[in-house]
Amino acid sequence: MLRSLTILLVSVFLVLQPVETAAVLPNSPASLEDDLVRITTNLPFAMRRIALPQIPARSVTVAEFGAIGDGATLNSVSFAKAIEACVRRGGGRVVVPQGIWLTGPIQLKSNIDLHLDRGAVIQFSSRIEEYPLVRTTWEGSPTVRRMSPIYGVQLENVSITGDGVLDGSGDSWRMVKKSKLTESEWKKLLASGGVVDKSGDTWWPSAEAMNGAALVRTLDKRGDAVPVEEYAAAREYLRPVLVSLIECKKVLLDGPTFQNSPAWNIHPLMCEDLVIRNVTALNPWYSQNGDGLDLDSCRRAVVYNCRFDVGDDAICLKSGRDEYGRKRGRPCEEIVISDCVVYHGHGGFTVGSEMSGGVRNVAVRRCTFLGTDLGLRFKTTRGRGGVVEKIWISDIVMKDIPTDAIGFNMYYSGGSPIPEANGPGEPRSSAAVAVDDTTPRVRDVYLKNIICHGAQRAVQIEGLPEMPINGIELDTVQISARTGVVCVDAERIKFTNLSITAASGPVIAVKDSRNVTIEKSTAGTASVFLRVEGEKSQNIKIKATDLARTIKPVEFGNGAKPSAVVRD
Repeated sequence: MLRSLTILLVSVFLVLQPVETAAVLPNSPASLEDDLVRITTNLPFAMRRIALPQIPARSVTVAEFGAIGDGATLNSVSFAKAIEACVRRGGGRVVVPQGIWLTGPIQLKSNIDLHLDRGAVIQFSSRIEEYPLVRTTWEGSPTVRRMSPIYGVQLENVSITGDGVLDGSGDSWRMVKKSKLTESEWKKLLASGGVVDKSGDTWWPSAEAMNGAALVRTLDKRGDAVPVEEYAAAREYLRPVLVSLIECKKVLLDGPTFQNSPAWNIHPLMCEDLVIRNVTALNPWYSQNGDGLDLDSCRRAVVYNCRFDVGDDAICLKSGRDEYGRKRGRPCEEIVISDCVVYHGHGGFTVGSEMSGGVRNVAVRRCTFLGTDLGLRFKTTRGRGGVVEKIWISDIVMKDIPTDAIGFNMYYSGGSPIPEANGPGEPRSSAAVAVDDTTPRVRDVYLKNIICHGAQRAVQIEGLPEMPINGIELDTVQISARTGVVCVDAERIKFTNLSITAASGPVIAVKDSRNVTIEKSTAGTASVFLRVEGEKSQNIKIKATDLARTIKPVEFGNGAKPSAVVRD
């Protein structure tokens, strides 16, 4: 009898122990390493081999620590216990089985892989009080926000893998603009509760959320000396990003879907050795600040085989805002983005506008943008400072772009790029201002093998009069659009094998720009191929381009001199 009882107790004890497994990553490390070798071969810049996370081959499930996947039981404590159990044993995999697992924020730890089995949904709680206030950054500046649903600071060897879904309950946090909904959708939203601002244009989840912006601006101006607790009065306004990884090393996101984020979706900040593959980022198209992926002051990152359908910029590179970003001095660099598909988004691939620490040594390859508001998007403004340089973009396919297929805009001041949704913005002016450390610079960007069928405008290159955009090359670019190329306050611009089908206006319009070369390009049946404006326009060369069928190959206006153009 005693022997039988002993055997029974030992059996129960073994069942309750964490299960050790032989695998950690969803694919073998060799497979991942082979992918990285393939994707980072023949880069136009030097990039050290990415160090991958090394996580011990043992695992536990959250169910072993009392979690219940019924979508109703709050499992915050169980998730924390499962992670801590792995940490105590030196790390391992925390498995989330099939089910709906309601939880508050999950704080990741070093040497941990959070793995979601197929059919697993981590549903983050909509109760804002579950998320404590933390010091962090938002849109490139230091502030206080709510803790992110997925949160990790100064970690090493960390991953989120598997085929499951992480849902941030963002609809409980976000404001919604009336202009982005149909009448019936707006009525349904009003019936759900919340409040509407005085103008009747924006719905908020609560009056506290609506009124929080003014308080936060006041507190932020006082700097880091403000106690975190003073932000509590605006707690419902301080919506977090879904995934916040700060100063982490050797990070892998592989497989899951990240959706319905309160603010940005995935935000690695000052991380090194980062791989994001096979990931899907989803947000409603109307979601305010609903970015897909924001790589912020990161070094050595590879993003590939990912899908984005979001409410703001899809894949975005940043490096801090204004003086804070310049002082931090951490550029976003050694970045490779490959084989991704973007559906809705304000920009398919975007740099800025918070780029004050610089962005450099970036390769973007074999991506597809379908219906994004703008395709390839570079945005900054006076006051940012910083240098964006050494960007190589190739083999991009775009379709049905409502605004610019390719846009360089140094007058960006916020808002959607859809023209009718823009605010007043910064007025365009030919007057230069003094150049100092607040002056942004965009230079040395190379684009090759770009196809776009359907855009409002083919290309916008618009620099500042005191700091022209410098060194842009477009090689083998084929775009059909309502209007063609606009080039203002730019220098060292080269168009080779350019084929623009524009429904109206000139194929290329150049204003106050110099050292522009147009070579081996196609004029088609456009009535005007090149229009030149501005007294500063000079040394514009047309080489090996057949203009025989063009009614007016070149026309001049607004002070431009005929000597500014040289034809071979």
